[in-house]
Amino acid sequence: MKATSNVVTSPTCEVACFEQEKVAAIKADLAKDEHLLPQLAELYKLLGNAVRLKILLALADRELCVCDIAHVLSLSVAATSHQLKLLRDRGWLTMRNDGKMVYYRLHNESLLNALKGDLCLLQQRLA
Repeated sequence: MKATSNVVTSPTCEVACFEQEKVAAIKADLAKDEHLLPQLAELYKLLGNAVRLKILLALADRELCVCDIAHVLSLSVAATSHQLKLLRDRGWLTMRNDGKMVYYRLHNESLLNALKGDLCLLQQRLA
């Protein structure tokens, strides 16, 4: 950045920076968590699928077998199992075998609280 009479210009922006202290403070704040942002983007990428959101909400306070989850979603067992594996690999679901049956349950209360909060926010915005 080049300073000219207390106005900073940048090669990335043709407009002068008028709030230099605020910009510097924000950049410093963002730098603290910059290493986490790619992981956060991956988290949102995984949550950016309505089927996976339905699974998480369906398992909020109950355990269901794969077949019942498939019925809830109106999907095949194979398609449901694929989505469940993605969520389980992230550590958001626990799995329990009972003979040939496989049961899933939500394993992350803070994720559920965030999802419910987001739903509430969306409902308020749409009202």
